[in-house]
Amino acid sequence: MSKNKNILQDTFGRDHTYLRISLIECCNLRCTYCMPEEGVQLSPKSHIMTYEEIYDIAKIFVKHGVNKIRLTGGEPLVRKDFKVVLEKLATLPVELSITSNAVIIDRFIDVLKTNNVKNINVSLDSLNREKFKHITRRAEFDKVYNNILLLVKEGFNVKVNTVLINGFNDNEIIDFINFTKEHPISVRFIEFMPFDGNKWDMSKMVSYAEVMNYVENSFSKEDIIRLADAPNDTSKNYKIKGYKGSFAIISSVTNPFCDSCNRLRLTANGQLKNCLFSSTESDLLTLLRAGRPIEPAIEKAVKVKLKMRGGMDSLKKLEKPELHTKNRSMITIGG
Repeated sequence: MSKNKNILQDTFGRDHTYLRISLIECCNLRCTYCMPEEGVQLSPKSHIMTYEEIYDIAKIFVKHGVNKIRLTGGEPLVRKDFKVVLEKLATLPVELSITSNAVIIDRFIDVLKTNNVKNINVSLDSLNREKFKHITRRAEFDKVYNNILLLVKEGFNVKVNTVLINGFNDNEIIDFINFTKEHPISVRFIEFMPFDGNKWDMSKMVSYAEVMNYVENSFSKEDIIRLADAPNDTSKNYKIKGYKGSFAIISSVTNPFCDSCNRLRLTANGQLKNCLFSSTESDLLTLLRAGRPIEPAIEKAVKVKLKMRGGMDSLKKLEKPELHTKNRSMITIGG
């Protein structure tokens, strides 16, 4: 390991200050773009990080400059010791946030507040009850919708993540934007991305340009306000004049944000992924359990990070299934 050097800086000068930790590979929904129809091979329970191991690994990342941690899954709230994990991580000097499908989040309002979690991302891909059931394979729309409103009422900063799929929910783009008229939330339209088992192809994707075409055909030009993007932001942010909330587009495929990427991912079974699109992983958990230092492995993983999308630096490469089916299914990576 290099001395007196930032081990979280890659060869392109990107400092990685944001760690996303997946707590569990299980979920109480079965979203088609996230989990293959036939399911996934889950890691044995003994291979999943304990709350002590999550804390020990997180503490090392924080020591080297991480100042933001997001908890993901699967669905992180179905982990039985979620409260313990959160309480441990809350002792670190970081901003804690969570991504959830919100099916059971109403049970955790108090523990989230107690541990200073203010920012919550909720996955919701349709405002139509039947389409929600189709894409999630579960009839939980009312619970999720009402819990989004509850989170807003309780004072959380809520972002709604909507994966757009051509011919399925692209006709709801304006409905989602109008949802922000009376509710101070941010709806984020996410381009459909390729992962193992989700049957991705370019024809299913709704691009940044196509989203904006819907917007510009529905609202007057002077009412579409371009907002300032935060440093290292993955999204291009907008709002409609007079609306309480906002909307954004995450264009990972057609207009990626790799140049300013500051994110690393730790899977529930202790593997470090330096890019969501990368098929390579670094085993931190085995090293930790063997009592060996994990910093050299972290530094090596960061230093070999490629400039764009795990090496898929063109749309032509993305269209080759052999390049993205080697990656995990999304549910086992962490959102």
